[in-house]
Amino acid sequence: MVPIGLESAFYTTGTLTGSLVPMTEHMRIVQQEELGGPEVLRLIEAPRPEPELTQIQVRVHAAGVNPTDWKQRASGYWYSLPIAQGWDVSGVVTAAAPGVTRFAVGDEVYGMPNFPHRPGAYADYVTAPARHFARKPTTLDHVGAAAVPLAALTAWQSLVDTAGIKEGRRVLVHAAGGGVGHFAVQIARALGAHVIGTASAGKHELVRDLGAHDVVDHTAVDFAEAVSGVDVVLDTIGGDYLERSMRVLAPGGLYIGLSNPFDVEGVAAAATEEGRGVRGTTVVVEPDHTALESITALVEDGRLRPVVSDTFPLEEAARAHERGETGRTTGKIVLTLT
Repeated sequence: MVPIGLESAFYTTGTLTGSLVPMTEHMRIVQQEELGGPEVLRLIEAPRPEPELTQIQVRVHAAGVNPTDWKQRASGYWYSLPIAQGWDVSGVVTAAAPGVTRFAVGDEVYGMPNFPHRPGAYADYVTAPARHFARKPTTLDHVGAAAVPLAALTAWQSLVDTAGIKEGRRVLVHAAGGGVGHFAVQIARALGAHVIGTASAGKHELVRDLGAHDVVDHTAVDFAEAVSGVDVVLDTIGGDYLERSMRVLAPGGLYIGLSNPFDVEGVAAAATEEGRGVRGTTVVVEPDHTALESITALVEDGRLRPVVSDTFPLEEAARAHERGETGRTTGKIVLTLT
């Protein structure tokens, strides 16, 4: 285990955009050997992963932080200890195994490698199938790009693939200033939907700027009394938002729950209980380079932008988790590695 603060002894100046590259075949990675709070996260030295057939190796410049990260840290999900952390990355290709035709060494890429399998993006290097990545948007730096994949893909796969949003549909996005929410607002607006967002008063200006037509202060009024006739609800909060959201749906409307994506039967049953022909489902995001390229096009066209509220160096991953778990962040938190 490398003590935090001493890991730089393993590095020297490299040639890739002035980044640091290891003098040995080792790297830094954030890992936990027990379940618990942010204090269980440790920065250790580990062997640098080498790409296998159809995989690329990426020198990580920035890694996004998501609620699924701290939920996994506390619960372990289905992984055995020790567990690494993170899935969102933006960086530069440093090696490509046979079978890779989409990228070459030196390409700037971003993606959500390996989700939902074992994480490991809070690290100097990651390896994953080349098709888990897309070329980084030219209009974003690595910090901005690292904020995009998991949250934006979740919004895209919910609204485009699952709901089939079309022009004129009414879409309600809960936590519209949050990680998934702020991307969902922009994607729904780009698709021509009428977008309604719930957010605290301090985030209303941002949510409107991102494209919401209407914003409801969920701390001041009951959104179920203020909103009606909605075709699609995207809910990242859960709890009593499930039942209340069902009441705002128009007949035939669709509720998509993201807070507990494995409870498909429970969400579907809640919709059936309404007796109005509304539907309920959940979405588990998956790597999708085609969708990510569509998201890239929106970014480069100026119709989608990530909001990054905080950045922390890799060695302060625990602080990043503490910040995220307050539930009061706007947009995304990103770890920087170079």
